[in-house]
Amino acid sequence: MSGVGFGRADFRVFELEDFSARMQQIAQRIRPRLVRLGAELAPELSRRLHMEFFPHVAKHMRRSVNPPAETWAAWGPSAGGYKRYGYLALCISGAGLHARTVVKSEADDRAAMALRLRAKSADLERTFRGTKVARYDRWESRRLPRPDAVQRELFESLADALDKKTGGIDVGFGWPISDAVRLDRAELLDAFAELEPLYRILRSVS
Repeated sequence: MSGVGFGRADFRVFELEDFSARMQQIAQRIRPRLVRLGAELAPELSRRLHMEFFPHVAKHMRRSVNPPAETWAAWGPSAGGYKRYGYLALCISGAGLHARTVVKSEADDRAAMALRLRAKSADLERTFRGTKVARYDRWESRRLPRPDAVQRELFESLADALDKKTGGIDVGFGWPISDAVRLDRAELLDAFAELEPLYRILRSVS
C-alpha cells in the first residue's frame, strides 16, 4: 500500500509566521492532499472497521499559539457533515501526523456517549491492553503530546469531559516528522483499527 504522501516541506508550512501566507500554503499544498486521502481512505476504513465512512476536510485551520496550528481530514457516519458525531481524523501539524478519534462540544448525544463509555470502561481497558495513546484536548500544537498506557481511568475521564457543557474528547496516536514522512497507509489504517473499539462506542447517527 502506498505512502501518505507528506514531505518535510509540508510540515514547515505550519511554521510560517505570517498567518495569511500560512493559510495560502495550506490551501495550495496541504488541503488538496487531504481531500484526496479522505476520498481514497474512506472505503478502506469502511472495509477494515466494518462501518460506513464519509470523508470530509476541515474548512478552517485550528489556531493556537502563533504560529503552530493543524488541519485535518475526517471520516464520520454522515455525508452531511462530521462535527455532530464522533469521527476519526488524520491531522497534520508542524509537529507531525496524528490519527485520532474526536468528539466536538457541538456533537449530538454526548451524554449518551458518556454513559456508554462508563459502562464499557473495563472492557476497553482489556481491549487496549496497555496500548499508549495521547490526549489532544489541551494540546498546544508545538510538539506531540505524551502518550500514556491506557487504563480504565482514561475512559472515565473522557466520560467526565463529555458530560461538561462545552466538553469533548480528542485522543489518538502521533508520528513525529521523521516518522511521518515515511508513514504508509497500511500503518495509518492499523492505527485507526486500534482506535476502533473506542470509536465504535462514540459513534452515533441521529
